[in-house]
Amino acid sequence: MPISRIAIGNPSEFGKADALKAALAEFISMLIFVFAGEGSGMAYNKLTNNGAATPAGLVAASLSHAFALFVAVSVGANISGGHVNPAVTFGAFIGGHITLIRGLLYCIAQLLGSVVACLLLKIATGGLETSAFSLSSGVGATNALVFEIVMTFGLVYTVYATAVDPKNGSLGTIAPIAIGFIVGANILAGGAFDGASMNPAVSFGPAVVSWTWANHWVYWSAR
Repeated sequence: MPISRIAIGNPSEFGKADALKAALAEFISMLIFVFAGEGSGMAYNKLTNNGAATPAGLVAASLSHAFALFVAVSVGANISGGHVNPAVTFGAFIGGHITLIRGLLYCIAQLLGSVVACLLLKIATGGLETSAFSLSSGVGATNALVFEIVMTFGLVYTVYATAVDPKNGSLGTIAPIAIGFIVGANILAGGAFDGASMNPAVSFGPAVVSWTWANHWVYWSAR
């Protein structure tokens, strides 16, 4: 990829209506995704009285995140591209598909959407804590980092192959489904080890609201 394709953009983009509309779409999509995904985990904890994780709980988390991301990407696709992930936004910037300025707008909106979703969940559940991503017993930071790098690569590659690549043709119509599927599958693979974030914004919201930062850097370093 020619380095000339990478564009910084103009600071005036921060005030342009189309850029702000796209950022708002990212905010709403992230709010939808995190509210459903994190909310399903909180519902599981309530139903089991904060019991131990089970295979059924892992499958439920996988399905809720896959379904929610399918919807979140679909509703934002025609406005912002439906990134719903700072890692995807960064990849789009490196690939020359968006400017740095617009990318920053997207990332800020995504982080805010995650935080607001977790705050709404805390209010709606009567003060229950949102569960920050953490490493399971016996899983080291290096192990988790490898998991996150591989899973995030799979996700971003899927996004590029189905939604971003101009040569994908009609394949773009199934992009939201494919993106939801790869996230659901990766949760089945890595959820029992480090929570399978694949998304810094998804990790950020629960960490802020619960103010839990142990090993939080792992979920950013894989990007």
